[in-house]
Amino acid sequence: MDARTETAAPPADAVVSADGSWRKPVLERSLGEVFRTVQVAGHASSWRRLTAFFGPGYLVAVGYMDPGNWATSIAGGSKFGYALLFVALLSNIMAVILQSLCARLAIGSGRDLAQACRDGYPRWAAFPLWLLAEIAIIATDVAEVIGTAIGLNLLFGIPLEIGVLLTSLDVFVVLLLQRLGFRYLEAFIIAMLGVIAICFAVQIALADPEWGAVIRGFAPTTDIVRNPEMLYLALGIIGATVMPHNLYLHSAIVQTRAFGTSTREKREALKFATIDSTVALSFALLINASILILAAATFYKSGNTGVAELGQAQSLLHPLLGSAIAPTLFGIALLCCGMNSTVTATLAGQTVMEGFLHIRLPAWQRRLITRSVALLPAAGVTLFYGEAETAKLLILSQVVLSLQLPFAIVPLVQFTASRSKLGDLVSPRWLTIAAGIIAVTIIALNVKLTWDYFAG
Repeated sequence: MDARTETAAPPADAVVSADGSWRKPVLERSLGEVFRTVQVAGHASSWRRLTAFFGPGYLVAVGYMDPGNWATSIAGGSKFGYALLFVALLSNIMAVILQSLCARLAIGSGRDLAQACRDGYPRWAAFPLWLLAEIAIIATDVAEVIGTAIGLNLLFGIPLEIGVLLTSLDVFVVLLLQRLGFRYLEAFIIAMLGVIAICFAVQIALADPEWGAVIRGFAPTTDIVRNPEMLYLALGIIGATVMPHNLYLHSAIVQTRAFGTSTREKREALKFATIDSTVALSFALLINASILILAAATFYKSGNTGVAELGQAQSLLHPLLGSAIAPTLFGIALLCCGMNSTVTATLAGQTVMEGFLHIRLPAWQRRLITRSVALLPAAGVTLFYGEAETAKLLILSQVVLSLQLPFAIVPLVQFTASRSKLGDLVSPRWLTIAAGIIAVTIIALNVKLTWDYFAG
C-alpha cells in the first residue's frame, strides 16, 4: 500500500502534509559525495572542535561580495561618499541572522532548504519552488560569469565573449578539489578571499581616506530617507546582499561536518557553525566596506560622482591614485571574486537540483549542466551586443534574484520556527520574530527595486 494512503498512525519520522496524509521521508544526503566527510573530534578541546567547523561560512560569504555587490558599492561611494556605510552594516546584520537559520535548519532537521521544501510542501507547490530556485541560480551564475570575464578583460585584455567561455573551467576545479577533499575546496576559497583582502588593503592605503568620516559613515543618518537618490542606492545595497542561492548552499555545506546526533552535540555544532558564518560574514562586510571606501576616497573626493561601471572604475584608479599598481590590484580582486562566486554558485546549483528533484547524475555532469545553462545568456549577450549590454544583463540578474528571494526566505523562517521539524533546536521566539521582520523588510525593498526597474 502507498504510504500516502495508509490509515495506520504515521511513524515518528513521517512527513505529514496539511491534509493529514503522510509519507516516508526520502533519506538522501546533501552533496552526497562530501556529506559528513570533515571529521569533528569528539574528545578534543573546544577550540579544536570549533576549527573543524571553520570553512562553510567563507563559502557563503563569497556571495556577499560578488561582482553584483561591487557595482552598488562603487556607485554608492562615488555618489555619496561614506554615508552608505551604515546601510552595508545593516544589511550584513540581516545576513548573519538569516544564515544562522540555515545552519539551524540543517543541523536540527538533517535537511537542506531544498529538501525541506520538497518534504514540507505538496508537489504542486514544491515544483514551482524548484523552478524559481533554478532560475535564481542561473541569474546568480550569469552575474558571476560576467564579473569573471570582465576581470580577465581588465587584466589580460581577453575579449569578453572568450572570457565568458573560459569561466566554464571552474567546473573542473570544483570537481578536482572535491575529489581531494572538501577542505581543499574551502582552502581554495579562503586563499582567494585573502588575495582580495590584500588587494583592497593596498588600494585603501594608497587612497588614504579620511578615517573620521569613515567612522561617521557607519552611523545612521536621516539623509538616507530624505534623499530619494540615496535611498534608491541604499535599497540596492540591501536588496543585493541576501541572495537565494546562499540560503540553499549554507544549509547543505554545513552537513559536510560529521557532528554527533545527540541534542547536546547538535547544539554545539549549531554554536560553532553560527560562529563560523558570523566571522566569515564580518569579513565580507570589510570587503564590501572597502569597495565603498575606495570609491568614496577616490571618485567622490575628486568629483567623479557618476562612476558605476567596473571597467570605468578600474581605468580611473591610476590617474587618481598616482600608482600603476592600483588598477591591476582592482582587476585581480575582481577576478578572484568572480572565480569564487562561480564556484559557490555551481555548488548551490547542485544542491537545488538534488534537493528538490533527487536527481543522481555523475558530479561533472551535474555541474556542467548547471554552468552551461548560465553560459548561454552571458555568452550570447557579450557576443552580439558587447560590453555595454553586459551591464544591463547584470542589473537584470539582480532583479531576477529579487523576485525569487521571498520564495526562499519565507520557507526558511517557517521551517526553523516549527518544533515538529527541528525538535529541541527550534528557533526561540525572539529569533523568529527578528527573522520575520528582516524577511518582510528585505521582501518589501526588493519588491520596490523590482517595481522601479520595470517602471523605468
